[in-house]
Amino acid sequence: MSLLDDQRSKLLHELNSIVSEGQNPETLDIDLLATDDILYKLNDEDHKVAPAVRAIIPDIAKAVDAIVHAFSKGARLIYIGAGTSGRLGILDASECPPTFSVDPSQVVGIIAGGAKAIQTAVEGAEDNAEQAIADLKAHNLCADDVLVGIAASGRTPYVVSALNYARQLGCVTAGISCSPNAPVLEAAQIPLGAIVGPEALAGSTRLKSGSAQKLILNMLTTASMIRSGKVYRNLMVDVNASNDKLKARAVRIVMQATECTAEQAAEALMRSEHSAKLAILMLLSGVDARQGKSMLAKQQGFLRAAVQGKGHD
Repeated sequence: MSLLDDQRSKLLHELNSIVSEGQNPETLDIDLLATDDILYKLNDEDHKVAPAVRAIIPDIAKAVDAIVHAFSKGARLIYIGAGTSGRLGILDASECPPTFSVDPSQVVGIIAGGAKAIQTAVEGAEDNAEQAIADLKAHNLCADDVLVGIAASGRTPYVVSALNYARQLGCVTAGISCSPNAPVLEAAQIPLGAIVGPEALAGSTRLKSGSAQKLILNMLTTASMIRSGKVYRNLMVDVNASNDKLKARAVRIVMQATECTAEQAAEALMRSEHSAKLAILMLLSGVDARQGKSMLAKQQGFLRAAVQGKGHD
């Protein structure tokens, strides 16, 4: 008599086909090594992450273009995942408002198991396909939104269900996984498969897989915000100066963009109600705050176009 029921046997078969679950031949002796040698082994594996992400940049670009289009219509980017993948989505979403002064509802992170799962594993949450649909309904997912499903293993039922539901609504969907031919990649219109190989510790996808996912998420939001006019040169001109550090950063940004003094930057920020973008335009173009706001509105918020007096292409 088998000690494995049908469901566990099926799961065992699935795990056997997932790259991150395999044993890495480069780290079979990692438990015997001195501390520095362990760290060198981990670092050697980390060096494989960036090239794997670079290989899928054309596909990441497709996702960015879809996100920019959604933003232009007032729609949202929504991440959904379980465990580490879900936490990474929430992390990326939470960093967008202070970095780019966007509304917290513009980039949203959803994790299987809800808020409790951010710090504590919620048993069975990643297997609950019905709850994924309920969670998306609770966030009023609509056809104009872009949904990005994140699952290192690529098989998480919660994420696959979310992607299938979103496609039924007409959403553009992207799936992030580190396992080839994964259900998450097959369920998404834009598959983002960064194949980083077996982990240093078999199955521990918070390592290389987690790093690859974080790099992709960084690219999705950063490139989308750049394409949406949130950056001038390489400066975060829409930074939300909500604390002393960010207020000082806003002064520095204005100084870097205009080559003015700290006093001039602080004075322009005061007149612009602490908008670094508007303060820069005022200093570079010699206009007042009212004129500057009008110029930025005419150029859909693109500072370089406003400074040059040309339309954004």
